[in-house]
Amino acid sequence: MTVDQAPARPKTPADRGTWALLRPLVLRIHFWAGVLVGPFLLVAALTGLVYTLMPSLETVVYRDELTVPPSSAQVPLSDQVRAGLDAMPGTELSSVRPGATPTDSTQVIATDPSLPESSYRTAFVDPHTGDLRGVLETYGSGQAMPMRAWVDQLHRNLHLGDAGRLYTELAASWLWVLVLAGLALWVGLIRRRRRARGSSSAPLRLPERTSALLVPRVSGGRRARLLSWHAVVGLWAAGGLLFLSATGLTWSTYAGDNISVLRAQLSWETPEPATTLPATGAPADIDAAARAAADFGLAGPVEITPGGDGAAATVAQIDRLWPQHLDAVAVDPASGQITDVVRFADWPVAAKLARWGIDAHMGLLFGVANQVVLAALAAGLACMVVWGYVLWWRRGPGRRPGHVPAEGVLRSLPRPLLAGVVVVTIAVGVALPLLGASLLVFLLLESLLDRRRTGAAQDA
Repeated sequence: MTVDQAPARPKTPADRGTWALLRPLVLRIHFWAGVLVGPFLLVAALTGLVYTLMPSLETVVYRDELTVPPSSAQVPLSDQVRAGLDAMPGTELSSVRPGATPTDSTQVIATDPSLPESSYRTAFVDPHTGDLRGVLETYGSGQAMPMRAWVDQLHRNLHLGDAGRLYTELAASWLWVLVLAGLALWVGLIRRRRRARGSSSAPLRLPERTSALLVPRVSGGRRARLLSWHAVVGLWAAGGLLFLSATGLTWSTYAGDNISVLRAQLSWETPEPATTLPATGAPADIDAAARAAADFGLAGPVEITPGGDGAAATVAQIDRLWPQHLDAVAVDPASGQITDVVRFADWPVAAKLARWGIDAHMGLLFGVANQVVLAALAAGLACMVVWGYVLWWRRGPGRRPGHVPAEGVLRSLPRPLLAGVVVVTIAVGVALPLLGASLLVFLLLESLLDRRRTGAAQDA
């Protein structure tokens, strides 16, 4: 037998490409993560969908507190603060948000020891008459009204406190893994189908090349159509879901702490004006701080934080719509002079990205348009989770419901590739502890299943 007549050598794992070797593992991770983390993602998507409605609804529900009849009269800001504090005995002034337009009320924000962390007691005062419009419990730096604050906590921790925050961290940690794994599997599936049809040898026109990836199927079997919708919606939503995963982790317990440490080490934190002054004993003068900031050019919505002895008052812009105006100044309460200035244009790039990312995640950056996009992403994610469960349950002719993809994926990996998987798992575990812990449990279970399957095959 000549060399040309020699039979072809069977392919070994070394002959296969990296993706061909990793695909079974990626499929198993996508499958198990979808099945086990799916409920958390569904809850996060549905509560997030409701939250997108809140910024618009609260302007209607709390119209009496937030708006006042327009007038040219103006009561001194200090008198407005006094009227607000008189309506909230037992509290301490935290900051003041003067009305930015003639129809906005002034918000006198106070700390109350009886309230949870990050919650405030806020009095709404008519700046034209000094009359009290109402007192509400508000939440966070965004001054969320009670309805939005309740939905926010539902989305954040299911009203279960710190323990409930683990659900959102688990969802945010696994979301990017599911998205990237799903994208890789979908693109790989389309390529395999084309090779099976023999179409890869001939160049394809752009519409033919992209249609299967970008347009869901409306014909064919039910499962094929459902898989197409699940994958195509995921493809269109991938960028937004990766963004939500990354920004959502900043609020998480364990990953969020790591992110905060990293930002501090790299000087990526939000800069603030220096407020240290010689101890003059001068009382905080809200009116002087407001006048100094206005003379300096701080326009639009601002928040004034009074300083104590030896500390300057801070006046900061709080307009989070695009383009954002977030300049801040420190004001000496004794002289009314500006002592320090921090302009948003001078923020580090990373601090700007963090600010934009958080505000976009909350639906504030681009107003209603931002909220519409978030609602579409939340609805798409909820649909993909439900479609994923249906796909799992309806595996097609000859497959039992709830079918699990084949085992043995770790055992089939070459040692160098397996070592790489272990290293990546450890690195992910350090950065995202909850994801790393759950991924480690998955790999251990896979290893046990591999050993069990190998033992059963040897006994047979």
